[in-house]
Amino acid sequence: MPLTDMPLEALEEYRPAVREPEDFDEFWEKTLAAAGESPESLTGAEFRAVESPLRTLDVLNVRFPGWGGQPVAAWLVLPRGAAGPLPAVVSYVGYGGGRGLHTEHLLYASAGYAHLVVDSRGQGHATPDPDPVPTPQYVRGFMTLGAASPQDHYFRRLITDCARALDAVRAHPAVDPGRLVVQGHSQGGGLALAVAGLVGDGVAAALVDAPFLCHIRRGAETAFQGPYTEIAEFLGIHQGMPPETVLGTLDYFDGVHFAPRATAPALFSVGLMDPVCPPSTVFAAYNRYGTAGDAAPPHREISVWPYGDHAAGRHAQATEQFRWLGDRGIAPDRAPEEHPAPH
Repeated sequence: MPLTDMPLEALEEYRPAVREPEDFDEFWEKTLAAAGESPESLTGAEFRAVESPLRTLDVLNVRFPGWGGQPVAAWLVLPRGAAGPLPAVVSYVGYGGGRGLHTEHLLYASAGYAHLVVDSRGQGHATPDPDPVPTPQYVRGFMTLGAASPQDHYFRRLITDCARALDAVRAHPAVDPGRLVVQGHSQGGGLALAVAGLVGDGVAAALVDAPFLCHIRRGAETAFQGPYTEIAEFLGIHQGMPPETVLGTLDYFDGVHFAPRATAPALFSVGLMDPVCPPSTVFAAYNRYGTAGDAAPPHREISVWPYGDHAAGRHAQATEQFRWLGDRGIAPDRAPEEHPAPH
């Protein structure tokens, strides 16, 4: 996979002028407030134990109220026998996927963290997306689902679910509510960045790998593998819809606008040969991270993988994450190897 974007020296200085919606903060304040006002949203999260072949981890099947109080599925994976309360990693899932099977999510709990894996409505199989789409949809995917208005767009509902997931995981007695880490790769990275920007002090750290939904306008022009390509395909079909209508809608869900509002330390990653999320889209958000307001910006780092594609650092990035979280003081009080071994 060849280099198709800027050289690293240019990426490190890349701070494009971006058009932020004038009512961006008001839009999200009203959206999140409404999500907590429905009668369904007051029921709280439900945790049910799952039978599992795992010998060192406990698994709970979770339902919590998201957008409109609609139930969102998640897994909560806990180290068996660990002394709580534990720091928790809240993971969001890549594009087109859901929470999957609980046996797919062993890494963070094996390292001693509580781990909440959030399903993506309409993408996973456990959380439907019942809200209607008022715009024509002839393009497979979610980028243009509700493209005519930010109030109707799919990502308004999904990002709301992701923010509400923090309320859910705080409710479990094994979790330390002061040590919540948001994490994700690709779409999951974009969602983690959005939550970090929306929730502020409610997040202790953010792990943002090869994030999607960042500098969407540039992604639509430069990415040559989806999902950004859905935008051009949609506009090519719906010639009567002004491009600015679609792009203006997507501005409300763009990481370049969430990033400045974040206050938690963050570790990003990027692959310089990424055809899905071009490196310039990642650096556009990273270089703006934590820059809003008068306070000193939070600590941020980025792991650059020169020959990485959209997988960026792959599993090597996890080693960087655990080191980095330890340096921030966000580590389990008791190491996993101290747990009794199964017989």
